[in-house]
Amino acid sequence: MPTLPQKLIMSNLENLKIAIVHEWFVSYAGSERVVEQILNLFPNADLFAIVDFLEPEKRGFIQNKPVKTTAIQNLPFAKTKFRQYLLLMPLAIEQLDLSAYDLIISSSHAVAKGVLTAPHQLHISYIHSPIRYAWDLQHQYLKESNLERGIKSWIARWILHQIRIWDTRTANGVDLFIANSKFIDRRIQKVYRRSAEVIYPPVDVENYTLCEQKQDFYLTASRLVPYKRIDLIVEAFSQMGDRPLIVIGDGEQLAKIQEKAGSNIKFLGHREPEELREYMQLAKAFVFAAEEDFGITPVEAQACGTPVIAYGRGGVSESVRGLDCDRPTGVFFAEQTVKSLRTAVLEFEENSDRILPATCRENAMRFSTEKFQTNFLKFAQQAWRDK
Repeated sequence: MPTLPQKLIMSNLENLKIAIVHEWFVSYAGSERVVEQILNLFPNADLFAIVDFLEPEKRGFIQNKPVKTTAIQNLPFAKTKFRQYLLLMPLAIEQLDLSAYDLIISSSHAVAKGVLTAPHQLHISYIHSPIRYAWDLQHQYLKESNLERGIKSWIARWILHQIRIWDTRTANGVDLFIANSKFIDRRIQKVYRRSAEVIYPPVDVENYTLCEQKQDFYLTASRLVPYKRIDLIVEAFSQMGDRPLIVIGDGEQLAKIQEKAGSNIKFLGHREPEELREYMQLAKAFVFAAEEDFGITPVEAQACGTPVIAYGRGGVSESVRGLDCDRPTGVFFAEQTVKSLRTAVLEFEENSDRILPATCRENAMRFSTEKFQTNFLKFAQQAWRDK
């Protein structure tokens, strides 16, 4: 049995039976980092998910624990096509038996919050986002999936309509919501008509060190998928041929984006975290064009002392301090257009002496793992007292 952390022993939660519910375990990304730190707080908790296809060597972040899954785990092609079973997920998540637990913590960006709980149980749901593709991003999702017209389009729209009905109803089963940003808090209020506590997700800022000596290149790093808008960044810098840009990452849009690239753009493909960190430390600025729920990479860049040039919507508007602040850490652009981004780059260069590496690093520390653990445990303690 894992040793209980001192923080938990000093709380009023150490004797509770706790369940942690996550959507699916298939990789280690932003939402899994949240689960990792919640599990570090509650190491005796049991894990539940729709599916679990983590390879044995990648299970360290869940302490090599077993995960109790749903019937979708055993359906044909589920390992690679589990998302195709979206219509079954609401029913599947409701079949998880959590009746033996005192405290249920769901980590939800799709259906995890929909688990069934009893009146004597406390259900806290950490919301990465209400189901994006079923709510305000439905039209973007249909467009990117080539489902704007035809019978398949109407089937998809009907499925998403049913998901919205279910998603709204199951919000009633959550006692307390936590949002990963003020941006998501507003989305929760819009969709569920509920308020949420904002607790920013944990970023491993201690793994990034301050570097004050910058080189003459800009950096962007991401999966090359449509909503990340790397195409926009590449097109803008291709029109500014005297400014080198390094692109780290791969994905479905690589060939398409490379066609737009000028000679000043260098594609490095996938890089291991250690190498990515070195580029982050040396870049004169990190460029970020997506509208994200939170956005971890801009915080990691600031932890290296690197300013951020970012599209000014979503969680990044909370993690980066713009030029209107006394101690800025970056520059925002107002529209996802080439012209707007180019203007922001020029604005950054005109004001770069105001954006200090040490200030960027200091700002990033607001999102440390330690801060997340402290805030989450404090919230859970108070919630149990008030239950």
